[in-house]
Amino acid sequence: MAGVDTGLDILLSDQAARLRGRRVGLLAHPASVDRRLRHAVPLLHAALGGDLRALFGPQHGLRGETQDNMVEWRGYMDPLTGLPVHSLYGEYRKPMPAMLADLDVLVVDLQDVGARYYTFVWTLLLCLEACAEAGKEVVVLDRPNPLGGAVEGNVLDPAWRSFVGLAPIPMRHGLTIGELALWLRAHCALDVDLTVVPMRGWRRDAYFEVTGLPWVMPSPNLPTLESAVVYPGACLLEGTDLSEGRGTTRPFEILGAPWLEPDALVRDLEPLTLPGVVLRPLHFQPTFQKHAGRLCGGVQVHVTDRAVFQSVLTYLAILTAARRLWPDRFAWKQPPYEYEVAKLPIDILAGGSRLREAVDGGADPREIADGWRREAAAFRAAASGGLLYA
Repeated sequence: MAGVDTGLDILLSDQAARLRGRRVGLLAHPASVDRRLRHAVPLLHAALGGDLRALFGPQHGLRGETQDNMVEWRGYMDPLTGLPVHSLYGEYRKPMPAMLADLDVLVVDLQDVGARYYTFVWTLLLCLEACAEAGKEVVVLDRPNPLGGAVEGNVLDPAWRSFVGLAPIPMRHGLTIGELALWLRAHCALDVDLTVVPMRGWRRDAYFEVTGLPWVMPSPNLPTLESAVVYPGACLLEGTDLSEGRGTTRPFEILGAPWLEPDALVRDLEPLTLPGVVLRPLHFQPTFQKHAGRLCGGVQVHVTDRAVFQSVLTYLAILTAARRLWPDRFAWKQPPYEYEVAKLPIDILAGGSRLREAVDGGADPREIADGWRREAAAFRAAASGGLLYA
């Protein structure tokens, strides 16, 4: 594959003129860079001058203000441009009318990772809603889905909407953020003026490294493409008392707990012959978050063949094994979680209670995953009409 140009690259090369003379806001984060690792804020500030009026940041901040998960941050004045920076992960998650009052158009440049739980896409949806209400245009600068176009997992039950899932999409949705913006506008019937600046040269079957683009952490605990590859299944660990590897150098690839016996877990999972993956027993000591400072037993998930690896199935198998082997120690995490104070975190992550009930009931993880294939295929078919790339 030849080098991919992102929506930011395309906008700066030949479309910036469409924004000049208009009052522009920019929603961005640390991964909002061009292929030379230059950030969107100084690039658009130079291209638009005084027309760039405000900046916005999602979870973890415009500059990566917060390391850990579910940590709010406050707005401030940007020292580089002198512009106000509005936090969309704090007192407000949806832009307030006053934040948009001095704008004509909101430009969105966010690197998604292709998983339903990733909050950036829901910040995008709330921005679409706010701009529809305020009569403002939205321009989404498209970026690669780093996992390509495969679809995995169940589709969210709308009764379980939360900030880790505000619309019925699969756990691994297979769309770019621009395609998802178009789908969300149609699905939610939003009367918003939306333009997607598409990439040049991206293919739906491509993982991120073949794009020629630099990997910049889209959030602090997805440091590598490998961590993103496992994330659609690994994020389910956040709904349990198992460490998902936060506080280690390989978050989401490493998991475990002080009571977990690594070799017993690996032996139990061997008969499943999980495709494209090797589980290596290990011990680790998280420096923060769950079980910080305690020695944990667990496994590292080594993906050996991405073409057949199924992240959701793999981590679902780990959950069912841990629940069965250590029934008196394994526990589902209790709320609050991502602004939800009543429903269990695992249920809002899983988009309903079916996964938890199946695991508690001792179901075969392969049967659980197989039961989701039809709904994932239905989503793929429904979304196919709005695809921007072959």
